[in-house]
Amino acid sequence: MELWQAAVVLLAGIAAGGINSIAGSGTLFTFPVLLALGYPPITATISNSIGLAPGSVSSAIAYRRELVGQRSRILRLGTMSLFGAITGALLLIYLPAGVFESVVPFMIGAACLLIVLQPRITRWARSRKPAREDGGPLLPVGAYLTGTYGGYFAAAQGIILMSVLGTALDEDLQRLNALKNLLAGIVNATAAVFYVVLASPSWPVVGLIAVGSIVGGYLGARFGRRLSAAALRVVLVVVGLSAAIQLLMGRV
Repeated sequence: MELWQAAVVLLAGIAAGGINSIAGSGTLFTFPVLLALGYPPITATISNSIGLAPGSVSSAIAYRRELVGQRSRILRLGTMSLFGAITGALLLIYLPAGVFESVVPFMIGAACLLIVLQPRITRWARSRKPAREDGGPLLPVGAYLTGTYGGYFAAAQGIILMSVLGTALDEDLQRLNALKNLLAGIVNATAAVFYVVLASPSWPVVGLIAVGSIVGGYLGARFGRRLSAAALRVVLVVVGLSAAIQLLMGRV
């Protein structure tokens, strides 16, 4: 890796950490950068996931006060998220690379659509009053499926989780966000462990993204709320679609 490439990866990690602290979906920033630098899609995903995992865990720790009183939810949903992450990580590692390269452009497109619709989804979820206080029997299934998605490709995982939790639980938004951060942290950390043991990440990329995401997370938490949410969504969608186009063009 040349010096300018290392600088680009580090800056991408800073941007992703900041975006994750504000709105989530930082993967849609780092993943296209790694593709543009010539990394294979699976190597880019694995290295990116490991590098961003510390930021996910630190976000969950930062919200620990809002997690008070949610022990039963954490145990129930955290367990399902853990199993989902294992499923997704194993699918990424053992399925043929062509499957990932075929599916991910459409997953990125869906993630971009979720980002565009996020304000409407949030309003709808907050206006809905669930019939059951525990979220019902389908909530653990939703946590498992979201964990599987996150273990396979993490972009927009936070948005999906907030949609699932907001639909199923009648709870304060900050407490839901804390639960979302914890579940995403479980998924990302679990997938990262599998990738370290069973896959072949690019360790220079991992280190640069990890450092960048920590710095970006701090800066995002301190200054990010001054940014326009609409402008941030536009940037994420443009960058995400560029990754989808790169992958599709590579198969033409």
